[in-house]
Amino acid sequence: MKRGLIAAAGVAALVVNVAACGSDDGDKSGPDSFKGQTLTLWAMDGSTPKQWEKDVRAAFEKKTGAKLKLEVQQWNGIQQKITTALSESDPPDVIEVGNTQTPAYAKTGGLADLSDLKKGVGADWTPSINKSAVYDGKQYAAPWFAVNRTVIYNKKIWADAGIKGTPKTRDEFFDALDRIEKKTDAEPIYMPGQNWYFFDGLLIAGDADLVKKKGGKWVSNLSDLKVGKAMETYKKYASYSQAPKDKDEATPQQAEVFAKGKTGAFIGLSWEAATAIENNKKIEKDIGYFTIPGETAGKPEGVFLGGSNLAIAAGSEKQELAKEFLKIAMSDKFEGALAKEGGVIPNKDALQGRLKGNPAAEAAAPAVADGGLTPLIPEWAGVENPPNPIKTYMTSVLKGKSHGAAAKGVEGELNKRLSQKQ
Repeated sequence: MKRGLIAAAGVAALVVNVAACGSDDGDKSGPDSFKGQTLTLWAMDGSTPKQWEKDVRAAFEKKTGAKLKLEVQQWNGIQQKITTALSESDPPDVIEVGNTQTPAYAKTGGLADLSDLKKGVGADWTPSINKSAVYDGKQYAAPWFAVNRTVIYNKKIWADAGIKGTPKTRDEFFDALDRIEKKTDAEPIYMPGQNWYFFDGLLIAGDADLVKKKGGKWVSNLSDLKVGKAMETYKKYASYSQAPKDKDEATPQQAEVFAKGKTGAFIGLSWEAATAIENNKKIEKDIGYFTIPGETAGKPEGVFLGGSNLAIAAGSEKQELAKEFLKIAMSDKFEGALAKEGGVIPNKDALQGRLKGNPAAEAAAPAVADGGLTPLIPEWAGVENPPNPIKTYMTSVLKGKSHGAAAKGVEGELNKRLSQKQ
C-alpha cells in the first residue's frame, strides 16, 4: 500500500528476472507439473504484510511444489516499469497493479483474461471493488484490497467545543465544524484546495461524471452542473480551513499539520494518523475516526476507493501456476488475514468482520459499498499527471471563479490529455 498519497494512482507492479521454468511447461496442469518451477510475484513496497507473505508462500509451495519469488517494487517510476515489463518476452508472472491503472494495461493486451477465475473464486467479490478489474466486459485482474478515506479527528478539541458523539449527516458535520470555530481557537478542519481524491468522492456521491463520449471519443464533462454542485460542497468544507488553496494534502503533509494539536479534523487515510503520531506521540490518545457522513443518515459520503488488483501477465509462460497462486491469495483465509494484518478493506463484504479492533478500518468499511473510482477508461491514465487540470479547476473556484469559468479554463488541457494515445 502506498505510503504517500494512495491511490492518487493506486498503482503497482513489476519487473525482474523470471526464474527458469521446468521442462514440462506444456499443456499439463496439476501439482505434479509445477515441481521445479518458480513463480515471480511483483508487489509494491508495503503491500504484503510479513505474516501474510510467510503463510501464503507456505501454502502455495505446499500445494504446487513450486517456489514463490517475491520482488518488492518501489513507487517512483512504477508506471513506466509496468508498461516496459508487460511488453517484454519474460515478464513477471503475477503482478500487483493499481486499480485505476488496470484498464490501461488491459487495453494494450498486457494482462491475461481471468474470467474463469472470477467464476471460481470471485462470485461474491464486492462489486464496487471489483469494478476496476474489469475492462471491455472481461475480467483482467482479481481485486486484492481497497482503502478509502475517513474523518480523523482530535477528540479533545471536539470535547472542548461541547460536541458529543460523531455526526451522521453532512449537515451535522458542518454544525460540528461551526461549533469548533466558535468555541475554540482550533482550525475546525484542515482542507487544502486540491484534495482531489476527497473531491472525487463528492463527485461519486453526486453521480457526477468527469468525462463523456462525444463523436466516439472521451471528452471533458467538467462543466456539468453536477460537478459544480459537488465543488460547492467542497468549497464549504474549505471555508472552515486555513490551508493553502493552491496545494494538495501532501504540501505540506496534512498529518504533520494535524500533529500540532491545533486542528479539529482532517480527511485522510489510516496511515496518515500513524504519521501524525510519529510527529507527536502525545496526540495518539486524542485521535478518533468516523465514516465521512453523507447527505442523509445511514448513507455515507461517496469515497474514492484506492487500492490494488493482482493480475497475470499475458506473456507469462506459467499461466496455470499463476492461477493457482491467485486462488490461494484470493481465498477467504488469506484475504481475511490480509485485512486483519494490513488494515485494508478485503474484496468481500463478508470478510469485513476481520477489521474488528482496527478503528480506522472499521470507520472506512461502511463507505465501500457505494464507493467508486476515477473514470475507468485507458485514456484517463495521463490526466492526473502534474499539473493535474482538475486540481487547477478546484483552486480557481476557491479563489473566486465561477464553476463554469473555472471549468472552461482547463477543459482544453483535459481534452488534450484524454486524446493522447496510450
